[in-house]
Amino acid sequence: MTKLLVAVVSFSLPALAADAVSVNSPDGHVQFRLVLEKQGLLAYALTLRGKTAIETSPLGIVVDGVNLAQGVQVGKTDRYKVNETYAWHGIHSTVAVRANGVRIAVTHEKSGSHYTLEARAYNDGIAFRFIVPGPEGKSRVPDEATTFRLPAGSTVWYHDFEGHYEGAHVRKSLQEVPSLDWAAPPLTVKLPNGAGYASITEGALLHYPGMGLQADGKGGFEARLGHSHPPSYPFRLRFKDEIERMARPASVAGVITTPWRIVMTALDLNTLVNCDIVHDAAPPPDPKLFPQGIKTDWIKPGRAVWRYLDGGENTLEGVKEFSRLAGELGFEYQVVEGFWAKWSQSELKDLIDYSRSQGVGIWLWKHSRDLRDPVSRRKFFQLCRDAGAAGVKLDFYDHEAKEVVELYEASLKEAAEYKLLVNFHGANKPTGESRTFPNELTREAIRGMESRKTLRAQHDATLPFTRMLAGHADYTPVLFGERRNDTTWAHQVASAAVFTSPLLTYGAHPRTLLQHPAVDVIKSIPSVWDETIALPISEIGEIAALARRRADRWFLAILNGPAAKTLDVPLSFLGSGKYNAVLVRDSANAADAVDIQNSAYSRGQSLRIDLQAGGGFIGRFSR
Repeated sequence: MTKLLVAVVSFSLPALAADAVSVNSPDGHVQFRLVLEKQGLLAYALTLRGKTAIETSPLGIVVDGVNLAQGVQVGKTDRYKVNETYAWHGIHSTVAVRANGVRIAVTHEKSGSHYTLEARAYNDGIAFRFIVPGPEGKSRVPDEATTFRLPAGSTVWYHDFEGHYEGAHVRKSLQEVPSLDWAAPPLTVKLPNGAGYASITEGALLHYPGMGLQADGKGGFEARLGHSHPPSYPFRLRFKDEIERMARPASVAGVITTPWRIVMTALDLNTLVNCDIVHDAAPPPDPKLFPQGIKTDWIKPGRAVWRYLDGGENTLEGVKEFSRLAGELGFEYQVVEGFWAKWSQSELKDLIDYSRSQGVGIWLWKHSRDLRDPVSRRKFFQLCRDAGAAGVKLDFYDHEAKEVVELYEASLKEAAEYKLLVNFHGANKPTGESRTFPNELTREAIRGMESRKTLRAQHDATLPFTRMLAGHADYTPVLFGERRNDTTWAHQVASAAVFTSPLLTYGAHPRTLLQHPAVDVIKSIPSVWDETIALPISEIGEIAALARRRADRWFLAILNGPAAKTLDVPLSFLGSGKYNAVLVRDSANAADAVDIQNSAYSRGQSLRIDLQAGGGFIGRFSR
């Protein structure tokens, strides 16, 4: 159940001149400050514990070619508090959000346009958006005029749009970032002089084009809407005839409400990893579709097998065998690629009925181009429901234009009407959709195991602090063959406990999983967590070390980067008393082997862990 307390206190404020409007986080450590610069230009700044996280930067919205944030007067402000608690699927099971907000009335003097700038300061970042009233039914074209200027000496991690959201993050010092470089959010920042971290993205992307970032060559990243993003290779490959149309700015009818522009801030990586602003900014679920919200009875996270990367027959009998093996693993689902469409309705129902007898639900793949027509889309969803499918895997979106964003929305809403779960592939970054539509259990938007040639050690140790700050990701982890590249078997097993995905789809053949020395641990890794702690030994691109709890069982999962190292890890995250531990370590002799140890530990102890280059570790601690 969601608990919401919003208190609003209104008062008038004279037009800004020498001073500013500011809003501080409940703990007083984060401050959003709005200032009026020369020629009446709106700008903002962000500080964390008094140190700069975002330098004073232009902030604004363009409507029909006019920057409504230049030549303005600022009037009344309404202040309010946000106090929310709700259930969640992902890094923790309960979200408790506290924020102070302000709605600022702004007038564009030349046009006489009146609009609202709304800003919130959370204990771990800020969010702001524009709300521009307009006549009902009249369409206008919005664009961006906001920049995120970073402090000199910052380090950034980002990737471009060539693979849409399936890129490998590069690390650069801010001064090395060339003008016009593209960055797909989230863009993560290590602030200079030990000031902490920041990450820039957006939330509540609805009826609007998605936001990308483009470097200005002067330490800033400018917001850019979807129509201006360079068409990705996947889009050029599949939709080359639509490139020109997608490059046209989109119009919005009536009130223009931008997505929230979000900057997460944190002194340490643990706070950054646990930030909830992206989904907190999104609207809560519609009770007509989801009577108990995320706890609605047909919303069921789980683990899945998948015949795509590691062999297996695509015949009906071969797929039924995958379901049998999934049941033996205790996994809840199987994801079936598009070859299912060659089967008759009776054959499809036979698979689904058989799989259900094994305790396994079926997900069915579909190309997004077959979903654009509302009649065809509903026909597909009805077919899935009538056959008894649990969910759908919808693929090949490859763009962030407004019409594509609206296709996500329509698909989620209508799938919910048919009580179908959803996994998006070829997708953009999550922006809190799974709060509004909790039937979205995961989406790709990540360079995962489908990318054959990626060197994984550094990539994997980067993702929890970059892409996954936006939300769940279908990496399809765990392979023990050549696709693991520069990582070890222990790294692969640990990745299932590090990469958050409420639909946790394994890349390995289920028989391979069943025959693996670490199968007992693999079978016990959950797809959702009650608590997550990013340990202090973590460092972006070098080592990702998470302690994660489900009920009273803890997992310690570590993904090592390219350099071998030895760690001493305190077990202070454990509760009181003794825990029985199963430890899966790198083998000292081979990357394609593991050493398994059974022992007992308590919270006052430490673990010494030797990690190979690209190595890993996973320990399960049970009462």
